[in-house]
Amino acid sequence: MSTGRAAVITGIGSYVPPNVVTNDDLSQRLDTSDAWIRSRTGIAERCFITPGTSTGDLAVEAGLRALKSAGDERVGAVVLATTTPDQPCPATAPQVAARLGLGQVPAFDVSAVCSGFLYGLASAAGLIAAEVADSVLLIAADAFTTIINPEDRTTAVIFADGAGAVVLRAGSANEPGAVGPLVLGSDGELSHLIEVPAGGSRQRSTDRPVDPADRYFHMLGRETYRHAVERMTSVSAEAAERVGWRLEDVDRFAAHQANARILEAVAKRLGLPEDKQLSNIERVGNTGAASIPLLLAEATAEGRLAAGHRVLLTAFGGGLAWGAGTVVWPELQTF
Repeated sequence: MSTGRAAVITGIGSYVPPNVVTNDDLSQRLDTSDAWIRSRTGIAERCFITPGTSTGDLAVEAGLRALKSAGDERVGAVVLATTTPDQPCPATAPQVAARLGLGQVPAFDVSAVCSGFLYGLASAAGLIAAEVADSVLLIAADAFTTIINPEDRTTAVIFADGAGAVVLRAGSANEPGAVGPLVLGSDGELSHLIEVPAGGSRQRSTDRPVDPADRYFHMLGRETYRHAVERMTSVSAEAAERVGWRLEDVDRFAAHQANARILEAVAKRLGLPEDKQLSNIERVGNTGAASIPLLLAEATAEGRLAAGHRVLLTAFGGGLAWGAGTVVWPELQTF
């Protein structure tokens, strides 16, 4: 039975590690060039963690900024969306909550690869609707470079590390910051398009030797491109329709920063002009689950995203999993 409680964004924060890696840096060890990378991905530079830094470290930094933005020292629960947990067991979220001084609050991980932030939003909104918590810290963080083959130029030039976070509180559906209806989907029959083949129970339960390459992230780029464009286009249109918006009513389009070509294709199909598209892929690359909240935090700080803007969010990633949602952007401080 619905309580009528909506999840309302009250704070936002982000963090990228200080180690900036340019296309020229990568071209020194890979058969590639700045021109090749820019033309195929739209990326000029990205941030990599250094040895000893983990996803949890990134998450704590983004979480601190989001809590400060919201003016909160405590929340009722923590949700962490990530594909690169600090350990296979236990989940990373309880450790992050402890490091943030949040005590013994409910805390758990969500795994939906690049769609993790939107799946995390659904989880956080559910905790609030079910009155498990009156406020939730949702963090999306990935140290993607820990699962990328550094010698594979098709993935090593795209993926990077970072974290973004939002604080949500119980409120009403008609106030600024309220998360609109979320539309989520998946297709496990196509899971082979994006995967890390080894390391899980399927591989560990056999006696077969492991190909070292199978410990790294694999992606079939051409097929992934097609499905990403189709799914993000259709799910974005559905999310706008559910909240009663025409696509021309959208002020800002915040899509998972997967690849510049994908972003351009989706925006074109939706009829959203360039001045409505938020993007930071050129500077941070594809940061997995962190992509959308990192983009929203940066755009807010720079004034590209302002209070009152009607924002359409969408993402696509491994699983396959995809999603979209809407929010009228609230007045937020950034740190």
